[in-house]
Amino acid sequence: MPASVWQPFDDPLDSGWAVDNFWAHWGLFSVGIIGFVLLVVMGFIWFERRFISPMQLRIGPNRCGPFGLLQPVADAVKVMLKEDIVPNLADKVVHFIAPIAIFVPVLLMFAVIPVHEGVGLIPDLNVGILFVIAVGSIETIAVFMAGWGSNNKYSILGAMRSVAMMVSYEMPMAFAVVAVVLVTGTLSLQGIVQAQTIPFALLLPMAFILYFIGALAELQRTPFDLLEAESEIIAGYHIEYSGMKFAMFYLGEYGGAIIQSALITTLFLAGWKGPFLPPFLWFMIKLFAVFGMIVWIRATWPRVRIDQLMSFAWKYMLPLSIVNLLIVALEVIWFEGDAVTWWLVPINIVICGALLTGWATFFKLRGGPQVES
Repeated sequence: MPASVWQPFDDPLDSGWAVDNFWAHWGLFSVGIIGFVLLVVMGFIWFERRFISPMQLRIGPNRCGPFGLLQPVADAVKVMLKEDIVPNLADKVVHFIAPIAIFVPVLLMFAVIPVHEGVGLIPDLNVGILFVIAVGSIETIAVFMAGWGSNNKYSILGAMRSVAMMVSYEMPMAFAVVAVVLVTGTLSLQGIVQAQTIPFALLLPMAFILYFIGALAELQRTPFDLLEAESEIIAGYHIEYSGMKFAMFYLGEYGGAIIQSALITTLFLAGWKGPFLPPFLWFMIKLFAVFGMIVWIRATWPRVRIDQLMSFAWKYMLPLSIVNLLIVALEVIWFEGDAVTWWLVPINIVICGALLTGWATFFKLRGGPQVES
């Protein structure tokens, strides 16, 4: 091809059309990552519905395509054809931005998850876990925007309850992550995986349990799915949303579940590490195992009340997360920064069991949340 002909995929630094090339690359990348995330989310929606159906003694989707594989596509088409209704008195700008602000952080967090050493969009960001925590916190603001922008008293009440819950459980999650960072000495997600000669779910069982419970609350999944409770104020903060805007909330919820499953795999299950099988396959097996656990909890656990939920966060999880962080810090100091050793595993498991049992007993004696008869 003659040199004078514009080639849109040349290196922008070597081309006279650098700006055009940049936007071409950026546009293709954006479409690619959004399409990939949508496909992944739709696949996990199908997986959840098929996985949970035998637990509830039913068949699950089996009409659209083989094994119901096209059911998420049919649902997507149905949602896109629904009318987009905006209340007359709503703050239309905030009402429009809120669903986008829910979904965009999911896309950004996908970028820094390493599925293999050096494999990912930004696999070795030196502050990867800090980036994830910061971007994930945007969803809390988006939830409040959805309630406020709808100009509906029930919507704003639902948003306030959801925000209170999310903020309450973010703190124990953050302390659990700090415990991992103390042991590894790095904020890089890839570095955290490389440091796990022992899966941190065994070495730091308390941090693993606290993070997993906090993730369920952050995702508003069972037993913290107050928005879906029969006694809830209509439908929480997305009362006034329909059509594709409502679908954005739905995609954000499932995308967040996938992200949290990937983060638990990375932080506590040694990421892609494992014998015999290819690293990427190990990562996906662990990811599906964590997501399957979230689905299993949805099928089997009862829902808790809002007062029990908040009391559990502030009176139980937060003190335990602080005590756990103190113990991990002492272990790191004692072993001079090299606390990843097998003989600490049984010690930490015993400490975890003692703390959970002891604090639960103390919490009960002090008069935990009263359950109405």
